[in-house]
Amino acid sequence: MAVFKRGNLLVATAFTALLLGACSQEGGEDHAAMDHSAMDHSGHDSMVMATAATPVSGPPEYIDNFRLIDHNGDSHELFYHADAPAVVIMTHGVGCPIVRNAVTDYKALRDQFADQGVQFYMINSNIQDDRDEIAADAELYGIDMPILDDVTQLIGESMGYDRTAQVYVLDPAQGFKVVYYGALNDRQTYERQRNEANNHFAADAISQVLAGEDVTVEAPAIRAGCMINFPEQRNQTEHMQISYAEEIAPILRENCVECHQEGGIGPWAMTDYETIQGWAPMIREVVRTDRMPPWHADPSIGTFHNARDLTVEETQTLVHWVEAGAPRGEGEDPLAGLNLHAPDWPLGEPDLILTLPAYTVPATGVVDYAYPVVENPLTEDTWLRATTVRAGNREVVHHVLSGYMSEVPADGRGSTSLWEFSTGGYAVGAESTVAQENSGVPFPAGGAIGFQMHYTPVGREIVDQTQIGFYFQEQPELLNRTVVILDASLDIPANEPRHVETAYLEFPYDAELISAFPHAHYRGYASDLRIQYPDGTEETLLSLPRYDFNWQRGYEFEEPISIPAGSRLISDYVYDNSSANAANPDPNIQVTWGEQSFEEMLYTSLSFRWVGETTDNRLDHQSAEMNETRMFTAMDDNMDGQLTEDELTGMLGSRMRAGFGRMDLDGNGSVDMEEYVTVNRMMRARGQQ
Repeated sequence: MAVFKRGNLLVATAFTALLLGACSQEGGEDHAAMDHSAMDHSGHDSMVMATAATPVSGPPEYIDNFRLIDHNGDSHELFYHADAPAVVIMTHGVGCPIVRNAVTDYKALRDQFADQGVQFYMINSNIQDDRDEIAADAELYGIDMPILDDVTQLIGESMGYDRTAQVYVLDPAQGFKVVYYGALNDRQTYERQRNEANNHFAADAISQVLAGEDVTVEAPAIRAGCMINFPEQRNQTEHMQISYAEEIAPILRENCVECHQEGGIGPWAMTDYETIQGWAPMIREVVRTDRMPPWHADPSIGTFHNARDLTVEETQTLVHWVEAGAPRGEGEDPLAGLNLHAPDWPLGEPDLILTLPAYTVPATGVVDYAYPVVENPLTEDTWLRATTVRAGNREVVHHVLSGYMSEVPADGRGSTSLWEFSTGGYAVGAESTVAQENSGVPFPAGGAIGFQMHYTPVGREIVDQTQIGFYFQEQPELLNRTVVILDASLDIPANEPRHVETAYLEFPYDAELISAFPHAHYRGYASDLRIQYPDGTEETLLSLPRYDFNWQRGYEFEEPISIPAGSRLISDYVYDNSSANAANPDPNIQVTWGEQSFEEMLYTSLSFRWVGETTDNRLDHQSAEMNETRMFTAMDDNMDGQLTEDELTGMLGSRMRAGFGRMDLDGNGSVDMEEYVTVNRMMRARGQQ
């Protein structure tokens, strides 16, 4: 039987190949020498047209990169483990007795190689199992390793398994080559099991990999496991009939073309079928690894305005079409002739445009934040509806923040401490800020707009001149406010792959949460936002299993979230300060808070409204009361309402440590929120005398 590769699927097509003259093509790339940050198996797995509805038979020679969320809501990328000596994956299924009986052996296998850096996973591709059911099964049977949820079945299809309890041993040094596939051991079969196994197939294969030997372990021909239904494997002929004009182009038009057009932030423009066809293998890769579309919210948590993630069905259609050879099919090309160009002002011509001073960004080095000021030319008060920042040069402008100041600073420096309220910002993926209907913020006449400009050199000197456009409105009914959960006391140890920092904000009055904008730097790995209600119950509002520094955006809830008085909004951030983080500037240093990207931040900006507040009935005192406690809640890591000296870490903690004794008014060795607020009020009063 001839074996042909379609994408990274092995397709047994002996009879069809003879009839149609199909041929396989092998590339000559050296997988062992490939840089894992750009690893791609297209040289090994040429993408050819599917020619029959024959099910996949067995695993491919190499496993292509993928990213999946596990049963705990954490994100995992296969190629992240390029430096691991081996990666082991066992197929899982809820309710399968073979899996349940194999869990103890699989955990023992994990423990056997724990000190040697071997990475272990399970993966579930069952169409009948959802994440909650997988999590419940994991708890019931003590599965304490990630179970990857292959909700689209695309990864299972490409890996070529058809049963649960099958084990893959992958060698990252050979480009994630499959060096073993089959049973874990010979301890059990259907309705029968021994007390001890006579043959330990997976363990022997791992040992050979670790010893640098060729893997000679042969899996038994009969493999016990519950069958997994991959219905699309029987539809490969139908995949060749997926309509580019009626199915693929509309998906791209809706989700991709906004960035992938002339002048857009995408590196190439989706102008016609021929261009899409050329980029098809890359489209498959970035979809499988969840790099595109750049939307990072966990789809199982919350609903949001303008969500940009693909549905399960859209993902399946797109990848199956690519793996079928990206056929053109019938119909006119919906993308050809559109002649799209990214507009300078996507919201239309602004009511007011301010041009910032030109700034020369050097070719190399670290550029300190710039704080330019532009005077406000308005002579009458108005209300702000939306803001768009037009970066002068996207290559060097990392982010822009802006804020209103009622007076022009004498030193010409628009420091953030002088801002009275935010007037919008910019980051790649978040160029505009638009208020919800009938809401906004005041925009007084006179004064000035201060800016925080973060530039990153790109190897050549560039002059940037950024503009900001403001869109005004009649006085709305509702007043929007912003507040930030931050933790300037964060302290990330060297070579720590999963360091967690937490900060919270306590709301003293009823409020409604409109949106959240999480922000970290190169070591940011994941982030979430949860609410703790006054009775102690909690709910996750937003989860980013994978934080991506390259894409900064806010997440506006479909409906405002009710925040009862006394509730806490809690931000959890996970940082990856290990060498496996390809973006890490230096894993060997301890990292603290700082403005530069090689430092770190825990910074979640919130847009909210006080219940009962209107533009004619402002409740400024409620915001002032909440802001008095922000630094306290930033450092209260265990959220017990008490600050102890061991919690005074990082930049902020070092500043407070010297005066800690004076803040401990009752001398009990800790500082509660009342003591903290009292001391700070006293200090402010003395400063005003």
